[in-house]
Amino acid sequence: MSSIRLGIPFDFAVSGFGFFGTIVGYNFVKYDAIARQGKPVRDVKMNVFIALSVISFIAASGFFLMLEWLTKVISVAVLLVTALYTLPFFPNKKTARDWAGLKIYFVALCWVGVTVVLPVLNKGFPLTIDFYISSLQRFILVIVLLFVFEIIDMQWDDPHLKTVPQEIGVLNTKILGVVLISMNLALELLKTMRKPELIVVNIVFGIFICIFLLQANQKRSRYYTTFWVEGITVVWWFALDWVSKNT
Repeated sequence: MSSIRLGIPFDFAVSGFGFFGTIVGYNFVKYDAIARQGKPVRDVKMNVFIALSVISFIAASGFFLMLEWLTKVISVAVLLVTALYTLPFFPNKKTARDWAGLKIYFVALCWVGVTVVLPVLNKGFPLTIDFYISSLQRFILVIVLLFVFEIIDMQWDDPHLKTVPQEIGVLNTKILGVVLISMNLALELLKTMRKPELIVVNIVFGIFICIFLLQANQKRSRYYTTFWVEGITVVWWFALDWVSKNT
């Protein structure tokens, strides 16, 4: 999506690193959560989990070596943010995940780093106004998508996490999300590279996100987020790619 919207060539190394690095990072966080609940049981599922993590780590390492030096520095910075989110670095032995209200901002920051900053820097493109706008748009997009997760997970989340729905209520969270998506779409008009057909696609998917946000509640099944909401960005990418090639 970043390549299409910023007009930069597709970067196989960055995409491969982002794909396998995401698996490693997510599984690292996931395993930490499992380990905190007690000694993990080495069953078939856990063995597959470990094997997938190891293979992904090797693949991510290989793609990492293909990156430019500045991109490697930013990649390490994103890794440190992920580690900060998971491991206790401070005397109180709390991780960033336990810092009230900060979870979604750490996640959004990692998304911006991997999906916007890395592709641009690795190709040596200048940091134009379009780059900064795209970074802000991606940050806002992830925040709003995470609102859906936080609304549905309210029944399980620790009250001390102080998620947005816990702090301002579900209705106000939905209103805030719609406002943020509207701002996100408005930012498109500030870009120097504006293609009407791509703007139309972004508006359509912005509306879809608002619908999913407004329909979110604690009674939704887990597939509401893990399939439908997670899948929005994938379908969005396909739509942008098709429109950019056929207009």
